[in-house]
Amino acid sequence: MPSYKIAHINRSGVDLIVVPLNRSFGSMSDTQQRAMIEELQRRANNAGLKGTVVPIWPATNGLRFIAPPAWHPYFGKLTWNDVLRDINRKLTW
Repeated sequence: MPSYKIAHINRSGVDLIVVPLNRSFGSMSDTQQRAMIEELQRRANNAGLKGTVVPIWPATNGLRFIAPPAWHPYFGKLTWNDVLRDINRKLTW
């Protein structure tokens, strides 16, 4: 039964579902990453959560994320502790 601690946030009127993942997500192929994002998005929507799923994970030199281009400045400034501080839900299926 997969379970993810997530941050369901609203920034500037936009709902985002931030999913902290472990470092191994960065080693997945683009196809694998897209499949996981699609699964997380579907499961979040089925759970009644609105917004775009944004996976974020630690990397050697900071954080990596996959987000709409307009949100790159916002996510580019975050630290791992910022991400963890915003955790407010659990997504389980």
